[in-house]
Amino acid sequence: MLTDALAGLAGELDDDLLVTDPQVVAAHAGDQVPGLSSGTPLALVRPRTTQDVATVLRWASAHGVAVVPRGAGSGLAGAANAVDGAVVVSLAAMDRVLEVNPADRYAVVQPGAVTATVDAAARTHGLSYPPDPASKDFSTIGGNIATNAGGLCCVKYGVTADFVLALEVVLADGSIVRTGHRTRKGVAGYDLTHLMVGSEGTLGVVTEATLRLVPAPLAAATLVAFFPTLESAGRAVAAIAADGLSPSLLEIMDATTIRVVDEAHRMDLDRDAAALVLAQCDTGPRAADDIAELAVRCEAAGAGFVASTDDPAEGEALLAARRAAYPSLERLGTTLLDDVCVPVSALPAAIAAIEGIAERYELLIGTFGHAGDGNLHPTIVHDASSADRAAKAFDDILTAALGLGGTITGEHGVGRLKAHRLADELGPAGIRLQHAVKAAFDPAGILNPGAVLPPLP
Repeated sequence: MLTDALAGLAGELDDDLLVTDPQVVAAHAGDQVPGLSSGTPLALVRPRTTQDVATVLRWASAHGVAVVPRGAGSGLAGAANAVDGAVVVSLAAMDRVLEVNPADRYAVVQPGAVTATVDAAARTHGLSYPPDPASKDFSTIGGNIATNAGGLCCVKYGVTADFVLALEVVLADGSIVRTGHRTRKGVAGYDLTHLMVGSEGTLGVVTEATLRLVPAPLAAATLVAFFPTLESAGRAVAAIAADGLSPSLLEIMDATTIRVVDEAHRMDLDRDAAALVLAQCDTGPRAADDIAELAVRCEAAGAGFVASTDDPAEGEALLAARRAAYPSLERLGTTLLDDVCVPVSALPAAIAAIEGIAERYELLIGTFGHAGDGNLHPTIVHDASSADRAAKAFDDILTAALGLGGTITGEHGVGRLKAHRLADELGPAGIRLQHAVKAAFDPAGILNPGAVLPPLP
């Protein structure tokens, strides 16, 4: 019966948009989380227009078929993992930058546009699109919006939500709505735009986004500092924040990550250090002076070694250690990458708690992340024999973050990986309210079922 219905959908779409080849469909059934199961989808659709998406959702709504939207599949929380019998909707072919308006500083893009491509288009006009997830060279704007993606430069510029002005969205029943505005001000009605940001495909399918642009950054200066203790590194980060300094990048790596990176790349890092802090200021003529202010804070906090440069090539060489963190850990085994965020003042306590968890479960856990906004990425390295311990350590890290006044996810999203812990953060009333919002947008529950929300008790 459903096969006949699928034939009906094929008749409403161009010939090449609906794919049922099992191998191709299976290749689009999950994201980048290792070991997280996904179902067997019924089919894959590769829409090229908003109307194509609307056609799929009208059909799915009429037949009670689940729809799992996906972008590049680079997510890290299982939000793009399909369920049995679902139709996967890949937005990758909707990849155009439709408009860059330098006068009003916005860009209009399709969801499959690659993040770095959008920024490059903006820079031809002397502007930039600042959100910079590590996956920016292949992740898409639709996926960034779905998870409210962040990145290294969030400490100064903010996250994806800070740059989304308006959206075009196809709802579960196939109706098309536009949210937000291109004006600098606007408070007409509820803010549906930012409700969609971070909703991970559970409320609607984004088919167009209007993004705020800012002037392109000026030349940057870069600093690296090694600290003998986590507490001294935390004092430096806290002092930088408390004194109102605004680095464009402020990153941290723990002792385990320093060692693993140096073993992999021989960068002459201080393997005896408890923490490494990297910072950058993109303030052009003032950059060297601004980075010198950061150096003063690091030295006052007890840094054993501080170096800085305003040479772009040397700056990139310093940042190479941070960029190598995850690949260096990944080469040691299967990795389970976490994403928690705590108040900046709690960073040393969070890293210390993670180190205790690693010792308790006898696992290698390397912690690195965005010190400027308290967002850490503890990465658990394991093999088949230690997979159960890794899962327990992962959960304990979430518990530790909540205990420090933090959150179970800073920028990767809840997906299916952390849905079982959402109630621990939001509480029963919060979960009921979230389900009420979901029901208002998707009463039949066909949009990405199982993602984000745990079942109601």
